[in-house]
Amino acid sequence: MMRVKTKFGIGQVVKHRTHPFRGVVYDIDPRFANTEEWWQSIPEEQRPSKDQPYYHLFAENETSYYIAYVSEQNLLTDENRDPVRHPQVDEIFTRNSNGDYVSRKRDMN
Repeated sequence: MMRVKTKFGIGQVVKHRTHPFRGVVYDIDPRFANTEEWWQSIPEEQRPSKDQPYYHLFAENETSYYIAYVSEQNLLTDENRDPVRHPQVDEIFTRNSNGDYVSRKRDMN
């Protein structure tokens, strides 16, 4: 299995570079792995390269929770230490005393 260097890791809290949402990374694709239709739906002037890591997020904004799929170039580390309120976060992660999210699978070992 090929290892790909990524800027963000599982359990890390990130925010979108231009859109007002944040979330917890729960999976990473080493390069684009969504549908062509999804990719084409992004306005061409904003469409990111497929040849970079893409992150699956338990995302939230001011009014809702959802799953987001975001290119690495569009993410930043979120310095906000408030918990992410997405209801699925607690199914996969625990939050340690530093406020970091740790996989429950890793917790069991």
